[in-house]
Amino acid sequence: MDVVEVTPQLHMFRFSVAQAYLWRDGTDLTLVDAGDAHAAAAIEDGVRGLGLDPGRIRRIVLTHGHRDHYGGAQELADRHGAEILAHRLDAPVVRGEAPTPEPVLHDWERPLYARALTVPEAPPTRVDRELTDGEELPFGGGARVVHSPGHTPGSIGLHLPRHGVLFTGDSVASVGRVMLGVFNTDHARARESFRRLAALTPSVACFGHGDPLTDGTAALLRAAAG
Repeated sequence: MDVVEVTPQLHMFRFSVAQAYLWRDGTDLTLVDAGDAHAAAAIEDGVRGLGLDPGRIRRIVLTHGHRDHYGGAQELADRHGAEILAHRLDAPVVRGEAPTPEPVLHDWERPLYARALTVPEAPPTRVDRELTDGEELPFGGGARVVHSPGHTPGSIGLHLPRHGVLFTGDSVASVGRVMLGVFNTDHARARESFRRLAALTPSVACFGHGDPLTDGTAALLRAAAG
């Protein structure tokens, strides 16, 4: 796992397939996504490597119910008493009560999807709080939940307006270029969600896959969203 500083308060934990983000408010920590089922120990090591205490992880906010984003959440929450949050529409998938919705794949996505399926299955994971659009969460000076359906029904973005930071989950990707995320269940709604996220005009954008944007971010998102 690589640890990348995005801003002094924000670090990215990059795994072989996906990534998670650590936000710091003083000594209190928030994790956005949690990697796959084997990621918990690496995340703890990454937190400690930053001179921080994993026991200060107050919450784990899941951007959506895919195995590479919530697999490590239960283990981390059990060890450190963190609260797990997810949108109400993806919460049953995270808990293991409903199947993961199947994406509608373009032909060029099929080999990528076959690779994604090699990620270990995530264990059923509790959701302590079900989120809805527009809620404000107590980190980053007030983090707004932005319901962004299309990748999954319950995909969300997280907007920290006081810091100009946006977490897009897999609704947007940055792999060589800024683009609509892949493996969407509803392409039309995914495109609408991309435009909604771009309209927030962040100065920093953090994606589920690909390097964060910290320069010319708003313009690049608007151009890619179309």
